[in-house]
Amino acid sequence: MKKKTVSLVLGSGGARGLAHIGIIKWLEDNGYKIISISGCSIGALIGGFYAAGKLDAYVDWLAEADGIDLLKLLDFKGTGGLVSGDTLMSKMKELLGEHMIEDLPIKFTAVASDIDTEKEIWINEGPLLNAIRASISLPLFFTPYMYKGRALVDGGVLNPVPIAPTFDDATDLTIAVNLGAESSSEVLLEEEIEKEQSLGAQIKEYISSVSIPTSVVSKNSMYSIANRSFETMQGTIARMKLAAYPPDIEIGVPRNLCGTFEFNKSKAIIEYGYHLCEKTLKEKNG
Repeated sequence: MKKKTVSLVLGSGGARGLAHIGIIKWLEDNGYKIISISGCSIGALIGGFYAAGKLDAYVDWLAEADGIDLLKLLDFKGTGGLVSGDTLMSKMKELLGEHMIEDLPIKFTAVASDIDTEKEIWINEGPLLNAIRASISLPLFFTPYMYKGRALVDGGVLNPVPIAPTFDDATDLTIAVNLGAESSSEVLLEEEIEKEQSLGAQIKEYISSVSIPTSVVSKNSMYSIANRSFETMQGTIARMKLAAYPPDIEIGVPRNLCGTFEFNKSKAIIEYGYHLCEKTLKEKNG
């Protein structure tokens, strides 16, 4: 039987974006063929790894890394942001390798935001890593990325679910993943409490050892408040965009699934995405 072709739109939302991986795996397991990806922020990162055939390498690395390993990738040496992103992108290069977007087997667009012209920037050619770096530039956290003379930040600033780059695709379905859907009152992730508490203590010790100010990492820090405000803004913009340009299928990931930087919960988040995709598409298909 011929596989249904899919344009996949992967939204922004930090660690919740690991649900994108589960969604991709369910589609692959159930007779769908992804031939186009448009993504911003974590959606551009996951989509880029998938388009390059390297998603398994990213998943395996996340499974082995703990909170300390991930913190070590954050070089607090940024200008215009807390983190320069150089250490993180060196690791991504190690996992991904070097690819040109136009040579990928899947059509790929990373969406970023030009903070000077207040316009979306669609990056669909050139080095894949550069496109990912531009798209993940979370304001206040990452240093803006200079691309062709433009200072670019996270695509989610203007379009957290970037459907427009897929408008000309000749595919059977457009599936959009919104990481800013309504919060859920259900228990969303099965947590290993003892492990989480142990990891939390290790992270606090590490933060103290490298002299990261608590005003940056505490629950009600200025950065935390700004990040939560950004997420609220993204959720509102996403609802407007999806109402104006509805995809064939929207998969809504609750915004309280996990924290923005809880990448150490990768296994549970990926599994959540897999089962959410199954539930959503079965309901859609009756």
